[in-house]
Amino acid sequence: MPIDPSAYIARTAVVHPDAVIGAQTRVGEFCVVESDVVIGADCLLEPYVFVKRWTTLGDRNEISACTALGTDPLDKAFHGDRSYLRIGNDNKIREHYSISRGTKPETETVIGDGNFFMTSGHFAHNSILGNNAVIASCSLVAGYCTVEDQAFISGGVVVHQYSKIGRLAMVAGNSRVNLDLPPFFTYHGFDAVPVGLNTIGMRRAGFTLAELNEVKAAYKLLYKSKLKLEDALARIEAELKGPHAEHLVRFVRGSERGIARP
Repeated sequence: MPIDPSAYIARTAVVHPDAVIGAQTRVGEFCVVESDVVIGADCLLEPYVFVKRWTTLGDRNEISACTALGTDPLDKAFHGDRSYLRIGNDNKIREHYSISRGTKPETETVIGDGNFFMTSGHFAHNSILGNNAVIASCSLVAGYCTVEDQAFISGGVVVHQYSKIGRLAMVAGNSRVNLDLPPFFTYHGFDAVPVGLNTIGMRRAGFTLAELNEVKAAYKLLYKSKLKLEDALARIEAELKGPHAEHLVRFVRGSERGIARP
């Protein structure tokens, strides 16, 4: 049975008979759920949520009022083909938010687990969000971006298409991200530039003092040593053997847009 008997569907909601609604999920007043939608168990859709076709939600997601999921991409290259939005578990998406599905046929936009989207923003087509990240109110993430686990994007940030934001990076409010932001650091300015370590975020993530010192040493080599980029990366590899330094080097070497530098 597509709709679990224990699910609650408000009288004014419109749910396509082919949609799958999991156990104990609640669909509020005036929601619209199209065909080819799967919503897991224990989810909450507040009033006026619109879930378009080819969207999948895992379990325990909370979607606030006037949010639209699986919208057609804001991309002139989109021609109406089937593409997907895939959302994991335990996400909170607050009011007036939109998340698009992929542009090209059979491509997807992917949201991981445990993320918190604040109000009035957009997460665009073909972008990827890891786990336990925060995107604050009125921030816009363009197409084909990657945001790694535990990143924090403050309010009013705009992220240029194809940009990457690393794990536990913190971007200050009203910044513009148009280059890749390596993990573990804090960024601010109209064009986001590194200004230090995200020490609070790393402590909350359980980093030990030795791990914090490893990241601090890597930051100094990358940004304070006046070495050429490849020479700085070589020094980090030679002198710092921990997993976080390895992650940093791998991120920087994999950057196609180039990384933000002071």
